[in-house]
Amino acid sequence: MAPTRRARERAAQWVAAAAQTWATINVWLGDRLLPTRWELRGASALDRNGQYLVCANHQSWNDIYALLKLFDRRAPFFKFFLKRELFWVPVLGLAWWGLDYPFMQRYSAAKLARHPELRGRDLETTRRACERYRNMPVTILNFLEGTRFTRAKHDRQDSPYRYLLRPKAGGLALALAALGEKINHLLDVTIVYPEGAKGFWDFLAGRVRRVIVEVRSLTIPHEFYAGSYENDPVFRQRFQDWVAQLWADKDRRIGELLAEAGAA
Repeated sequence: MAPTRRARERAAQWVAAAAQTWATINVWLGDRLLPTRWELRGASALDRNGQYLVCANHQSWNDIYALLKLFDRRAPFFKFFLKRELFWVPVLGLAWWGLDYPFMQRYSAAKLARHPELRGRDLETTRRACERYRNMPVTILNFLEGTRFTRAKHDRQDSPYRYLLRPKAGGLALALAALGEKINHLLDVTIVYPEGAKGFWDFLAGRVRRVIVEVRSLTIPHEFYAGSYENDPVFRQRFQDWVAQLWADKDRRIGELLAEAGAA
């Protein structure tokens, strides 16, 4: 007999509580064992029982720890979308599956040309996942760039931003449509490493000395809950323009934070 929806939601809450305890222990250990100086800004108004949609810039695996630190006991344990290949990572893959993280399959342009029926599968995964989260406290994380920033990727994209790759708006649009107006604010998180982004082993070795994490709450325009990103080109362009402005503001803010830290 299949479990009821309420039973599934309760089980998901128990798993999320266990994950949050694990995250809190890791943050506690990091505070005592590592020399990193953290500057967390704007997190005081968050609610542990709220529903949040989060977008953040992405530079290294250390970003995940930075978000654990930012949201620790202030907001529900976050979920994010993973490449399907990561399911096979030892231990972590099963943990992410147990936490109900959505696994997404990426297809090359060549494969999509041969199999056009695969187009949009990632967006459908986004929709189904967000519908499962509608009735529970949740923080849904979206790295709009889709990958970690490197100078080579930046140049290859001919990105119009100084510190960011081009954002991908489709997943965010579908998340808004699936979750509905229960989420009426977007948490815009900006992560800055004044000494430059470094690898996770550098972080564990104490070579990441300072991190600035800033969050601001943005009101989402009402029109973006009702339109069809996939089928309405006018709506899609308006949404992409809104995301592009969000990203331009973030790019400028990163420059300001780096200048404030004496690293611009």
